[in-house]
Amino acid sequence: MHILLIHQAFAALDEPGGTRHHELARLLVARGHRVTVIASPVSYLTGSTLPPSVSPHFRRQWGKRKRGAKMGGEKAGGRVRVVRAYTYRALHKSFVHRVFAFFSFMVSSFFSGLGVKDVDLVWGTSPPIFQGVTAWLLARLKRAPFVFEVRDLWPSFAIAVGVLKNPLLIRMSRWLERFLYRRADRLMVNSPGYVAHVTERGARRVELIPNGADPEMFDPSDTGEAFRTSNGLTGKFVLMYAGAHGMSNDLGVVLQAAKLLRDAPAASKASVPSEIRIVFLGDGKEKPALQKQAAEMRLTNVLFLPPAPKSKVAAALAGADACLAILKPLDEYKTTYPNKVFDYMAAGRPVVLAIDGVIREVVEAAGGGLFVPPGDPSALAEAIRALATDRENARQMGLAGRKYLEQHFNRAALAKKLAAILEECQSN
Repeated sequence: MHILLIHQAFAALDEPGGTRHHELARLLVARGHRVTVIASPVSYLTGSTLPPSVSPHFRRQWGKRKRGAKMGGEKAGGRVRVVRAYTYRALHKSFVHRVFAFFSFMVSSFFSGLGVKDVDLVWGTSPPIFQGVTAWLLARLKRAPFVFEVRDLWPSFAIAVGVLKNPLLIRMSRWLERFLYRRADRLMVNSPGYVAHVTERGARRVELIPNGADPEMFDPSDTGEAFRTSNGLTGKFVLMYAGAHGMSNDLGVVLQAAKLLRDAPAASKASVPSEIRIVFLGDGKEKPALQKQAAEMRLTNVLFLPPAPKSKVAAALAGADACLAILKPLDEYKTTYPNKVFDYMAAGRPVVLAIDGVIREVVEAAGGGLFVPPGDPSALAEAIRALATDRENARQMGLAGRKYLEQHFNRAALAKKLAAILEECQSN
């Protein structure tokens, strides 16, 4: 089967960003399928253009492209081929610029998709939701099944966080959401918290392929000494946040917690066996403002590092004693399964979780970390201090999380379920 995936934010293992789809695609081709991905040459995480040495991409003229790049996982005649379609570059400047970037990719990816031959199934993914239009139209023109994947409840999340405010745009966005849900031959979600939302808006057949991780990419016994040494973290208790630095991530609360840890009374400091360092690994629109805020607060216990490709994330997480997942305290975010939590668990590191809802259920069922109320810097600082005080307990939490992930969220098992769904959809 030849699968065409339309995914503006697609990232390979040697690129920064979420690699769920590259990992799944590699496992699909291992079953003998072909996967062609139409993606943007602009990194969704950093907003910068990916160099040709990392990922060959479209020239400015649509339809005239460099040869698509084959990617890892080829087996039994299968292959993953990535075609980079033109995208307006100013992704992180403002909401208007982001919309231009989304629409430019929607149009250019459509023309790119027309040139992909012998397609048996078209797979669209959201956000951004506009590329779902491309996937639906290509599926109809190629008379192939249309599978639509919802990774984020857009526009609900955008409205809740205050990014989308215009009443007309909100009405149009909600209409488009329902349009795509109703026309998908199969609708996939990556969190059980999304099922009710998409069903209420017209989705017919809903499948759950949750976020997860490949435990073979991580070694929980690795102490990350190389990472610690190169970043001046030897002997410190390291809490790491790895991921996007955006509006939704509420990282200002982490800076407030860092200030509380820095200013802790002497008695409290004496109970902690080593200094605490909070490491921010990643990029995003809010990163410059966060760095400026940290400097103004004179926080010497935080460290900002550039984003790392997935192939190097394991080494970075190995250098952490605990890892942080945080989102703004919004009811909408109680429905989400953040990818980073599963990477943390696969790395065998305890999770400090400032997100309520379905992901809290996972971490607590695993015994893999500590929950703190979102938006509460005092509770966050206390949780960090508790793990730093009892590092053996923290280590046991991390190993428990790793074991739970192996049993319930192993990406190889999830890929088998995905393959069965796609194969059944194509055969009907």
